[in-house]
Amino acid sequence: MERDTYTNALHIGRKIERIRRLRGMTQADLGDLLGVTKQAVSKMEQTEKVEDEKLKQVAEALGVTEDGLKKFTEETVLYYTNNFYENSNATATNIGTVSNVENINHFSMEQAVKLFEELLKIEREKFKQEKEKQ
Repeated sequence: MERDTYTNALHIGRKIERIRRLRGMTQADLGDLLGVTKQAVSKMEQTEKVEDEKLKQVAEALGVTEDGLKKFTEETVLYYTNNFYENSNATATNIGTVSNVENINHFSMEQAVKLFEELLKIEREKFKQEKEKQ
């Protein structure tokens, strides 16, 4: 029962949208994986609560765990992104080629850049919305 309470206590639809965007997927892409229309995905992303069985399917389609989807926060992504570079032991003298950095971290530079750009875009959207409210 605690599991349902936790899931329903958060706006899970927004988390689905954020992860979908971070993964570079459109609503149509996610809909194809789930066997639903992009309109159904849009509606789901606007919903605060999603049934656990559906949530499990969505998590699988997004390539994340169900728990990871439930606990997703942008702050956590930023934290891991920042620590990713701090803990890579990369310095100006030992970075070498880009492929060397990718091998050290097992996370491609392209993925890190896309993730960071998407997070910046989301933050800019939030800022714009807050500014419009004033």
